[in-house]
Amino acid sequence: MNLRKTLLGLALILPATLAQAHEYEVGQLHIDHPWSRALPPVAPTAAAYFVVHNKGSEADRLLGASTPVAGKAELHEHVHQDGVMKMQQVQDVAIPAGGEVKFEPMGYHVMLFNLKQQARNGERFPLTLTFEKAGSVEVEVAVQQEAPAGHDHAVGHDAGKHQH
Repeated sequence: MNLRKTLLGLALILPATLAQAHEYEVGQLHIDHPWSRALPPVAPTAAAYFVVHNKGSEADRLLGASTPVAGKAELHEHVHQDGVMKMQQVQDVAIPAGGEVKFEPMGYHVMLFNLKQQARNGERFPLTLTFEKAGSVEVEVAVQQEAPAGHDHAVGHDAGKHQH
């Protein structure tokens, strides 16, 4: 009887665990847990975050992103300039061979402009990432209130107040 209860418990817990972790592969690249913060419906922008692991022996570059939920998607980074933290657009992001690049609050991120509507907590939306060598991959971005575990640099970042 205990085995039956244990299996039933696992059957109930496992889908919730799998729903939280979502990963994608394209070529030698592994994209881990794309996410975005839930923002007020009036926020004009949003940002998408994820981690790209390059398991190959050759470097690659993220060249751009697109999504049907926004009029425009751009690659951005935070930089310290003259003692001030600023955000700026970048043309591409190098993904080193055997390394990883984190797209996270206060670092690299994909900015989404001219949103058709702000996504709500618990929703997902498609985002296509285009790499120089690996090609394109469509990922599902999970919208959530809080940064996922390991992405706790989110304090102080409000994509709704994105400035250049």
